[in-house]
Amino acid sequence: MTANIGPIIPAEFPELQALAWNRDVTRPIPAEEVFALYERNWRFVDQKRLTAREKLLIAKLADEFGHGILLTTS
Repeated sequence: MTANIGPIIPAEFPELQALAWNRDVTRPIPAEEVFALYERNWRFVDQKRLTAREKLLIAKLADEFGHGILLTTS
């Protein structure tokens, strides 16, 4: 993906909001940092709670910053 992804507001994505529990979830986070949060904390993501919109976000982040791959252990 070549389109730059702008900052992301965690409050708009349920699982991201849970991962960002120690931050102001209404404050935008740079997309690359969000990608790192998902990768680093994937074990805490309840994949059954991912909305279609959040799945799309994760796919776009993986394309942009992970060469199409989200490194997870599960």
